[in-house]
Amino acid sequence: MAVVIGRECLNVAVEDARAYVAGYTVANDLSARDHQFNSGNLWLIGKAGPGYCPLGPAIVTEDELGDPHNLVLGSWVNGERWQGSKTDQLVHRVDEAVSFISRFFKLLPGDVILTGTPPGVGFFHKPPRFLKAGDTCEVEIEGIGKITNTVD
Repeated sequence: MAVVIGRECLNVAVEDARAYVAGYTVANDLSARDHQFNSGNLWLIGKAGPGYCPLGPAIVTEDELGDPHNLVLGSWVNGERWQGSKTDQLVHRVDEAVSFISRFFKLLPGDVILTGTPPGVGFFHKPPRFLKAGDTCEVEIEGIGKITNTVD
């Protein structure tokens, strides 16, 4: 799940943080593990390629969505479920994440915060599984929608 910031915030208290959120959307947090591991394990290198981090299909406001910490989410590769969880399993709640990040960075309208990845990442499968050109990836979050993309 991705959080979209709605107004400028800096040093926001946890209890006020969700008032700075415009809404929520679906994100596919892709990683190129070969680039990541060949760069000294720099995560940014593995996540910054062209076409990475597709978002959509819409931004849904909290009044439309309800509790963002009680949503079913999942991902599929070529129709096979790879990941499944609920947003109540996030390590950090939305308000905690926005507050924490705003201590170090001024967040601006339109900034996007990815909240994490559920269990089932291909790299941690036994044996590890990696996306390849032509694979179709789907990510869906209850109440927000589904995005589909094809690996180049």
